[in-house]
Amino acid sequence: MQLCLGSDHTFDITHRALVMGILNRTPDSFYDQGRYWSFDDFLALAEKQVNDGADFLDVGGVKAGPGPEVTEAEELDRVIPAIEALVTRFDLPLSVDTWRGAVADAAFAAGACIGNDISGFADPTFLPACVKHRASVVATQVRLGPRIPDPQPRYQNVRTEVTEYLATRAQWALAAGIPAERIMIDAGLDLGKTPAMSAELLRHSDDLTDLGYAVFLSASNKGFIGELVGTKVDQRKEASWAAHALGISLGCRILRAHDVQGARRVSDMMAAVLAHGEKGST
Repeated sequence: MQLCLGSDHTFDITHRALVMGILNRTPDSFYDQGRYWSFDDFLALAEKQVNDGADFLDVGGVKAGPGPEVTEAEELDRVIPAIEALVTRFDLPLSVDTWRGAVADAAFAAGACIGNDISGFADPTFLPACVKHRASVVATQVRLGPRIPDPQPRYQNVRTEVTEYLATRAQWALAAGIPAERIMIDAGLDLGKTPAMSAELLRHSDDLTDLGYAVFLSASNKGFIGELVGTKVDQRKEASWAAHALGISLGCRILRAHDVQGARRVSDMMAAVLAHGEKGST
């Protein structure tokens, strides 16, 4: 299976999962709580992630969960200088984590080539911006929308509804003119799901791989992991590795990770096992 990130980067993801390094340009991220808010610290983290084996980097200026309002102008001020700085330093694809079409458009003009949208393309200008710049896209399932509290999410059948939602969003991207090899889909673990729902979706990740698009896994240090194994956010490294390995075994081929080095090692090991299994034992 081939995945194209922008116009210049094509990856064979038959066995090997790509690793996306998470770079927050927010002072209130659930994971780092603004630890890398300083621009110098942000760039140092980016350099570390590249050295640790990141295949591409994801820059976000607004956290997914509830919090103080961040205007479009504020988001642009956080994201665009960061992307411009990364473009000059690293030769690898850059993703912008936004649901605003105008922010995506500006980020693509600055050098990003992937639009990572947790709203499921709610902004009607988002996909046209991606088409304009020949960008790749990530469609994520969310029940109510970004930043909206959802303490008691309800689904008749979470697996069926998430799968159908993402199949529809992928069709929207295709209809807009984005080729299938540039479309990724993400179950949106923790986004409008209870820990049990997120665990069920992870356990059945192959529901999504059966749709034929590259499946994106955003499990790193998530709240559902903490609930399942009883750990605080800074103690979920090994549990995140386990989630990565399970996801890869079920067909996930992009790992969005805080711990790039650990995710890279998990991905490399799983790729070696899966490729060896296809060749057969000797």
